[in-house]
Amino acid sequence: MKNGTKIITLDNGYHLWTSTQGEGDIHLLALHGGPGGNHEYWEDAADRLAAEGLHVTVHMYDQLGSLYSDQPDYDDPEIAAKYLTYEYFLDEVEEVRQKLGLNNFYLIGQSWGGVLVQEYAVKYGKNLKAAIISSMVDDTDDYLASINRCRQEVLPQTEIDFMRKCEANNDYDNERYQADVQILNINFMDRRQPCKLYHIKRLGGLPVYHAFQGDNEFVVTGKLKEWHFRDQLKNITVPTLLTFGEHETMPLDTARIMQKEIPNSRLVTTPEAGHHHMVDNPKVYYKHLADFIKEVEAGTFKGE
Repeated sequence: MKNGTKIITLDNGYHLWTSTQGEGDIHLLALHGGPGGNHEYWEDAADRLAAEGLHVTVHMYDQLGSLYSDQPDYDDPEIAAKYLTYEYFLDEVEEVRQKLGLNNFYLIGQSWGGVLVQEYAVKYGKNLKAAIISSMVDDTDDYLASINRCRQEVLPQTEIDFMRKCEANNDYDNERYQADVQILNINFMDRRQPCKLYHIKRLGGLPVYHAFQGDNEFVVTGKLKEWHFRDQLKNITVPTLLTFGEHETMPLDTARIMQKEIPNSRLVTTPEAGHHHMVDNPKVYYKHLADFIKEVEAGTFKGE
């Protein structure tokens, strides 16, 4: 498959931006987080894996409503009801797979992308060779408890109380509130500063993000409050890698539960890294990923 950008037209008429990088018979489809994030932190994935002696063709795309892909009018209630759903984004992954011609492939998803990997492995697992769940737990209640602990670790109680007051009043644009969010981001999201993922202007995706997450990573007011998937983990039958940063928003205790629940899985962690640990500590992150793929390809992978 030729490297570079390809615009695909979905059956619903919308267009998605896709990019293919690297060379090799091993194919990896990479899903970004948010939702409403974008592909950027996967841009060097093929190069990083090649540095580990593994030649992989990496496919990435911006989901509907994100960055270079089409931006539906989510203010239209009918469009919002149709496209701002778990089911839509899950089936979008499958349609992208079909249109890119991928079979027996690896699927990796970061954060929200990890939600989609879990659901895809249950519904469409017959298409997969293996799955990688990066920084996503199986239950939002555990995530909520974790982000509250994050606040306690780095903020004085006065700021925690102030944040809760702003959230109760829907005052998310408050400068002091956003300054506190930034402190949390630097400690648990993007520990490597300056962060490569920061931009002068937000690059789209906010309607999708607000619908599922909320204002920021440390409050959940959207549809993700409904995320409870533990009873389905036993149905993920492909080899699965769980990879988490050691200083991030997602709780490692829950990751350990997931590792026990998913039949053939392994949990690895990335030191000195937050939620975006492929950016914070790429050497370790991609070493873990490459080792996993090599074992799956050799038929020697065994869960722990």
